[in-house]
Amino acid sequence: MVEVFLPADRATGRPRGFAFVELADESAAAEAIQKFDGHEVGGRALRVTEAEDRPRRAGMFSDPGGGPPAGPRGGKKSRPKGSRRNIRGRKRSL
Repeated sequence: MVEVFLPADRATGRPRGFAFVELADESAAAEAIQKFDGHEVGGRALRVTEAEDRPRRAGMFSDPGGGPPAGPRGGKKSRPKGSRRNIRGRKRSL
């Protein structure tokens, strides 16, 4: 075994109920999957599979250009709103 990662819930800090185990080679991984898939621990059956890369979902924080988000909440930068007082007067003077 090379490394074990046990993700925790952000709100409670408790384990989320799954783990990622990195093994030294593929034959060790295949042996572990065959040995432990369906094995019962604490009254629950384990499901052991090889991890798969999943494409990242496009969301409000992703940038298709690959760069960092523009503003503090992502997206395009906008001008500060400022005061809306005298907006009619400025429009008339143009």
